[in-house]
Amino acid sequence: MILCGFAIIVGFLTTRQIEIQFNDSVRRTAQYLAERADVRYSDDGFSASCGKLGDLSSGEGAKVAVYDLTNRQQMCVFGSSLERALVPHEGSYPRDEGGYRVEARQVQIHPIGTGILLYARPLSATKATAAKVRVFLALGVLGGTALALAAGLLVARRAMAPVQELTATAREIARTRDPSRHLPMPEADDEVAELARTLDGMLEALDAAQSETEAMLERQREFVADASHELRTPLTSVLANLELLEETLEGDERDAAASALRSSRRMRRLVADLLLLARADAGRVVPHHPTDLAQILFDVAAELEPLAARDGHELSVDVGPPGAAAVVSGARDELHRLALNLIENALRHTPPGTHVHAALGADDEGHVVLTVQDDGPGIPPELRARLFERFVRGAGDGGGKGGGSGLGLSIVRAVAVSHGGDVAVDDAPGGGARFTVRLPALPMPQHAPVA
Repeated sequence: MILCGFAIIVGFLTTRQIEIQFNDSVRRTAQYLAERADVRYSDDGFSASCGKLGDLSSGEGAKVAVYDLTNRQQMCVFGSSLERALVPHEGSYPRDEGGYRVEARQVQIHPIGTGILLYARPLSATKATAAKVRVFLALGVLGGTALALAAGLLVARRAMAPVQELTATAREIARTRDPSRHLPMPEADDEVAELARTLDGMLEALDAAQSETEAMLERQREFVADASHELRTPLTSVLANLELLEETLEGDERDAAASALRSSRRMRRLVADLLLLARADAGRVVPHHPTDLAQILFDVAAELEPLAARDGHELSVDVGPPGAAAVVSGARDELHRLALNLIENALRHTPPGTHVHAALGADDEGHVVLTVQDDGPGIPPELRARLFERFVRGAGDGGGKGGGSGLGLSIVRAVAVSHGGDVAVDDAPGGGARFTVRLPALPMPQHAPVA
């Protein structure tokens, strides 16, 4: 737009200057011819002599004519005698007529009086020059635009290179969530460099805040783990005393002791759950030994069989063909808790008459696969995304089946992850929910005696 505006202004001024110079040239030439014209009649009054007027006016396609105003007749014509531009007209001069610029001057005609000299020069030369100027300006605009575009792209690319580096580094920091990385500093000391320094300072502050937060969380994890561990001893003492009181007391006192004993047992289980999660958060690893999941699954089924029978559930266990390996390296108590929570969760959240099936198998990647599925109503879609979070409770929690703390499935995931495996949930083939735990299998020739 700037180049177009510049070209328009330059074109207008240049064209006008060409016209002014052309008009001045025509005017000066006409004046020059009028001053040097020697126009006279012969003695007989019929023939006219214009002296050297033809020689003086030749060139540039110009035309000259002299008219006798007294006799109203044409005396001398050089160039053409039929051009309308060389015919006197009423009105003012100079004027444009028939493609010519015409100037008129009064001359003396000897011996009879005065006449008029008309000098005309074609406008085509001026128009051609103006057209060339416009073409040159148009080419200049196009060339200048192309050069400006190329230069602008080059400058913009060099100017945006530091910004692109900052953007790439910021994306990498966002991907890795590592605020300890530093941003590249541009060489030029400009606004981009100031922005880079500001962002780098912000990252340093975030890194320091993250380190402080992680240290605080680590202290909290250690505290919870230590506190949960320390609570086990007094709880064991309380349970022992309450069991003794329940056996020795009678009547209402015995019922009160039994109620306190049930609450204490529930508290002991909750403390055990918190201790397991706290150990996982703090990174405290319980010693692992070769452990047979089939034996653990049988023990859990035997432990939960009375609960299943009481609520009208059908519980079945399939550990595979005899001699099938289901040995993993792990902590027996934690793996027992994993299987117990899965089966108990299925019993608690399904209506009476539901079939709960637990099975052991293996996959092609060297994993022992524990599957617990039911044919109940399944898991609501809005709950499935948060199912393994802590303190998330399903519809059966808090109901007539005793409720739960909302830590069961989070413990399942923590145990699976700490043993190098994972846990997933999907829909069972016949309806209901299916939980699948995959744990790395321990090769039979390499493991020690199985616990």
